Formats: sequence, C-alpha cells, structure tokens
Amino acid sequence: MATDLRVHVETSELNASQVAARTRLIYNTMLRESPHFDGGNFATIHSSDLKRLFHQYDTSFFKAQIGATLGRTPLHFRLSKRMTRSAGQTARFTPANRSGRRFYEISVSMTLLFQCFAGDDHRPITATGLECHDRMEALQRVMEHELVHLIEVLLWTTSSCSVRRFQSIALRFFGHTTHTHELITPAERAFSEFGIKPGDSVRFHFKGGDYTGLVNRVTKRATVLVQDTRGRRHSDGNRYSTFYIPVESLKALRRAKQTGSDAR
Repeated sequence: MATDLRVHVETSELNASQVAARTRLIYNTMLRESPHFDGGNFATIHSSDLKRLFHQYDTSFFKAQIGATLGRTPLHFRLSKRMTRSAGQTARFTPANRSGRRFYEISVSMTLLFQCFAGDDHRPITATGLECHDRMEALQRVMEHELVHLIEVLLWTTSSCSVRRFQSIALRFFGHTTHTHELITPAERAFSEFGIKPGDSVRFHFKGGDYTGLVNRVTKRATVLVQDTRGRRHSDGNRYSTFYIPVESLKALRRAKQTGSDAR
C-alpha cells in the first residue's frame, strides 16, 4: 500500500480549478456533517472534527491511500491550547519497549485558530500562501500542511517543510506557495491590542503587591522577569523571579527596540 501512495504522490498534479472544487466540497461537507460547526467561523470544535476532515482529504485527494498505508497503526487527533506559534504539528511516537505500539498524531492549535476572525476588523489572514476567509478555510490549510508531513513520514521516515520535496507535494496537491502561516499569534495580539511585546518594561499587580519587570515572552500569558536576589540567575548575570501574567493586566513603561519573530 505504501508503494501505491508513493506512486500517487510522486506522479499526480492537480490544476487550480480541481483543487478549488475539491477543497470547497470538503468545506461544505464539514459544515453539513459536523455536529459542532455552526458556520465557517464556528465557535466550537472537537477532535472528532479533525478525524472527519482527515478522512475527507484522504478520500478526495489520495484515494484513501494514506489510511491504507497506515493500516492498523493508530492515527490520533488532538486540539492544543498550548501551541502558540505553530498552527499544526504531526508527530510519530515509537514506544521504548516492544510491548508498546507505534502511533501518529496530528495536532492543531486552538489558540491560533480562535484568535483569527474574532471580529470584523481583523487583518487579512493567510496560511500556506493562500488567503483564508474564515476559520474553516484556515483549518483546511493547516490540515493540508500536516497531511504532507504525515505522508513524508510514512513514505520517507523524515519530513521537513523547508525542503523541495515537501513543497512540491504541497504545491501539486493543494496549491500551497509557502510553508508558513500568518495566523494571529498571542504575541501579535498582545502588541496590537495592548501595546505589549517582549523586551518591554511593565508594571503589574499580583497578590496584593505591585511589581515592575521585563517581558521575556508572550504566549497565552506574558512571562515577566522581576529582579529578585533570591531568584534564578539569568544570562545577563542578574537574578529574577518569574511571573506569568495576563497581557491585559500589564502596563507598559518603556518601549523596547523592535524585535523579529518567526512562525512555522
């Protein structure tokens, strides 16, 4: 079965109209069949929706050969609240002992998905080089990207979206022109809504005390370092205590130099 999938992946190429027709059919089928979706900007999602979406893509684009290649090896689906930069992730788990069973897992970031399309004034959202008009389209682009990772792992053991083989598969099957996303991250939201970014000096109130510290990182909350002689020593030679504070509870005191960030 792996041979059949490999031949299909290496020799097939869809034109733009074929890709558009198939992805739109999947879009409409998901909205019709999922018990959790109430529209393209659905407010709830379940891991079973990821499983349903996988089967739609496997059938429509790969003649169900991904599932056939997996055989009896489990493929799990997970919605993550902790993924704050990567929109999706595909992993292979191999137990250390022989009694365990290998399995694969595709994860999708709920945090990034639901920070997009939260209002009418959001910036344009793109993923894999394609504009997304709602959460369903963004979810599709993420699943397409992760499917290419899964295919590469199944057929060639390793996968990297920065190499030519991955990009060729993603372009020929889905029309992807990049391997990155521009979904709204917690760090972007922190800056656009509250003017807070890593490197800023901030003031905050915590358990009856007022503190001043430095924003070290922004995920779902801001990681703030406060100088403390009893704290852990950092690379700058100072000792800090670490606080995890909601961004909306911080007040910026001084603007730091612009810093860049990357995203998968």
